[in-house]
Amino acid sequence: MKKAPALLLSLAALALAASAQAKVVNIGYSGPLSGGAASYGKDCQSGILMAIDEINAAGGVTVKGEKVTFNLVSLDDRYLPNETATNVKRLTSQGISTIFVPHAGGILTVQPLTTKDPNFLLVAYSSEPKILQANNPMTLMLPPRYDNYVAPFVKQELTTFGKKLGLVGTTSAYGKAWAGVVSAEWTKQGGTLGTDNGVDYGTTVDYSSAVTKALAEKPDVLFIGGPSQPTALVVKAAREQGFKGGFIVMDQAKFEQMNQVVPQSYLNGAVGVLPIAQFPGTQVFVNQYSRKYKKIPTSEAALNYMGMNIIAAAMTAAGTTDDAVAIRAKLATAATSLPRGKAIFSIKGVTEQGHVDADVLAAYLKDGNFTKLRLPATLLK
Repeated sequence: MKKAPALLLSLAALALAASAQAKVVNIGYSGPLSGGAASYGKDCQSGILMAIDEINAAGGVTVKGEKVTFNLVSLDDRYLPNETATNVKRLTSQGISTIFVPHAGGILTVQPLTTKDPNFLLVAYSSEPKILQANNPMTLMLPPRYDNYVAPFVKQELTTFGKKLGLVGTTSAYGKAWAGVVSAEWTKQGGTLGTDNGVDYGTTVDYSSAVTKALAEKPDVLFIGGPSQPTALVVKAAREQGFKGGFIVMDQAKFEQMNQVVPQSYLNGAVGVLPIAQFPGTQVFVNQYSRKYKKIPTSEAALNYMGMNIIAAAMTAAGTTDDAVAIRAKLATAATSLPRGKAIFSIKGVTEQGHVDADVLAAYLKDGNFTKLRLPATLLK
């Protein structure tokens, strides 16, 4: 019995020695870590870090007989595409061959760089369809395309509240694209449009003026969205000015974060992304993340967590940590091999275009309850 403590110490020492001898592979991240979108960027970053911490705590992964652990190298691009490009060049110059970027402007800017020397695998967290339309062979896109959401969102709001749509979305490239698609679908389904009063959610502090202009046209529904915190302030301004209609909420904003800024009753009548905790099979991840970061996880954290686990599994399957082309070729195999706890969502695979094919749900919020809205299967890929 006296030998047991010594034996445990020896095993711990061996594990520590093995970890110390493991090859450390750097993963790159360029996203907004300061400014108005900082919370969004840090949510994305936290999912990658959580996956890395778990992998490393388990002793890493084995790639071609060699133990590998991971380290995340993060650079702030302030949500500016030109700074994303600068960061990517800096990261690849350090020999980093896998880079996460969580915004459409940055992703579309650096996609052409992925196939240049040195090439790299771009892990894209954005639902912009143009990312897939680029047919870039070195991109892994994590979320569903945002045009999956538009038809059911418009149908729900138009039939519930009325035909006049006001627009107060963010004026980022992504926000303008969303506004364009929503506007087209709204008129297609028989609605009418007000003036676009969009503002930059990254720099605006007071949304009262933009909301006042939009409400002067007496809309039944408002299109809003950007990062969650400023989106909630737009909701606040609208409700406090007497608006009683519905909201179409761009997928970047999340109910579970907005209701930390405004009462959930303010969000009644809104359509948006279903909270992660409402998805089947996500409770273990939600509990683990909440304990680690002392906050509620959103899809930013969950999908980037999934993405990092896919990358680690793809490296194992490819037998390399730095051949981006070989790793890209094993993404589908890696995605379907993940246990549900690491995938979080029900993953069917990765398409030839590099899009994660997973079950996706949206939601309509009424009287504090979420009604799940299924997205059209024809657009999921």
